[in-house]
Amino acid sequence: MKIILKQDIEKLGQKNDILTVKTGYARNYLIPRGLAIQATDSAIKIHTENLKQRAHKEEQIRKEAEKLAGKLAGVKLVIGAKVSSAGKIFGSVNTIQLAEALNAKGYEIDRKNILLGEDAIKEAGNYKAVVKLHRDVKVDIEFEVVAE
Repeated sequence: MKIILKQDIEKLGQKNDILTVKTGYARNYLIPRGLAIQATDSAIKIHTENLKQRAHKEEQIRKEAEKLAGKLAGVKLVIGAKVSSAGKIFGSVNTIQLAEALNAKGYEIDRKNILLGEDAIKEAGNYKAVVKLHRDVKVDIEFEVVAE
């Protein structure tokens, strides 16, 4: 079944992509949750017209994301955590703490746009995270977890 995605879905596609998926997946999961619509002829025509109108706005957003990526490229964060004598963190460091640290430095980044190589960091040390600013713009941020 052909569908048009209404929002980004990881490992499936980006917003406004026209995809072919299994019928059951579309009818039972994507369409009822409002994540996609069925790609009929009229829906595709409306979709292409909307994409033409949004192309200019999208280019401006991408340029702003590239500017922000340039500023973020040199940022190094230091995140404090309670650490045992062996270097293990009580709890873990995740995207929430990274988003708060970036917001404290003046960059408004949603935690959902931050990707860690590991699910949660449980030891003090140096790490890298990827921040998705746009579909095509990603930037690596280095951060260090230190004892408080």
